[in-house]
Amino acid sequence: MSTKASISSGKNFHLYFQDLLSDSPKSVFLELDDPSEFQVEKETFHGKMRDRLTVEMPSEVMDQIAIAWIKKRKLQGAVGGPVGLEWGSPDCRWD
Repeated sequence: MSTKASISSGKNFHLYFQDLLSDSPKSVFLELDDPSEFQVEKETFHGKMRDRLTVEMPSEVMDQIAIAWIKKRKLQGAVGGPVGLEWGSPDCRWD
């Protein structure tokens, strides 16, 4: 059995992973409602077919998604941010 475990959501997006009772999450999903623009392409690259999805979204939405992902994965140190209980850290109880 699985359920959507929300990481972050906003007016037009939902970032989540499938919470499986027996496994730790291996993938993350991003749903975008009414994106400004999107393209689905099939192309040949070095003799192989490949699919590509391109989605346009406001930069503020991408900022929200990126910050939520960094907090969820506790990656602040990897991007030069706080690494303890500082404001903005996923462990900060005042956020």
